[in-house]
Amino acid sequence: MAQRLTGVITPLLTPYNDDGTIAYDLYCAHAALCLQDGAHYLSPFGTTSEAPSHSSRERLQAVETLASSGSARPDQMMPGTGLCSLEETVELCRHASELGCAGVMVLPPFFLKPVSDEGLYRYFSELIERLGSNPPSICLYHIPQNSGVPVSPNLSARLNAAFPEVVLAYKDSSGDSSNTRAVIEAAPGLSVFPGSETVMSDAMALGGAGCISASCNSNVAAIRRLYDAIVSKRADEVSALIEPIAKHREALREAGLIPGLKSLKAHMTGDARWLTLRAPMLNADPNVGPRLAETIGSERQEVS
Repeated sequence: MAQRLTGVITPLLTPYNDDGTIAYDLYCAHAALCLQDGAHYLSPFGTTSEAPSHSSRERLQAVETLASSGSARPDQMMPGTGLCSLEETVELCRHASELGCAGVMVLPPFFLKPVSDEGLYRYFSELIERLGSNPPSICLYHIPQNSGVPVSPNLSARLNAAFPEVVLAYKDSSGDSSNTRAVIEAAPGLSVFPGSETVMSDAMALGGAGCISASCNSNVAAIRRLYDAIVSKRADEVSALIEPIAKHREALREAGLIPGLKSLKAHMTGDARWLTLRAPMLNADPNVGPRLAETIGSERQEVS
């Protein structure tokens, strides 16, 4: 039986060299730091990773590099693999399984619309069928404000019931707590992760599994302490941690999560390569990082 996924998961930022290629020295150092500071898992190629701007080849190479460098074990990774092309999604999922990854996070196919639950059930069923006898654990990825294609509570429950050893988790990045509750109630066999640590306590009280949050890139130690306090039912500690964690999250949101995080990393490490984003996004403003660091109290890191 597949192991239940729980804990704090970092959707890993992707740093680039000036020519737009992945800066693997920064990438591996950042991954190792996130794990060292308390992340249970890393998710390369989530939204925070600028995932849609990467080719399948780049995704394969990046996951292999993290593993071969010793920055992260495969069983500490849950790479994003969901693409509009079923063929490419199969390739990425199969690669993750063969490498020994903890699971994969799969966006629904997001271009052709409207998409019915029946059409999505067909997509995920065909994906699992084509993966054969050794499929990875699948985390369904619900971010309708970006994808335009929701993964509904009913569809999630149906997929978990049909494939209880494969469809095991759900990331809810909708920001809608009622949807989180509905998925937990409809599919108790799923590990449900809200996309923000600020609602992790409420979600876990209902049966949620932790969080998968962009701000784990800059605040994972505090978020891990919060998770541990929730699990251990230390209510006073949970209450004390919530306010500064929410302040950190709000500061990042106001700065723009991805460019804000990258400007903060550039300031903290002294490496300007962190300021680079891929088109169509604009590069990060170097003046944002110092202001963010002052607001949230982050200390400058040594350059790795």
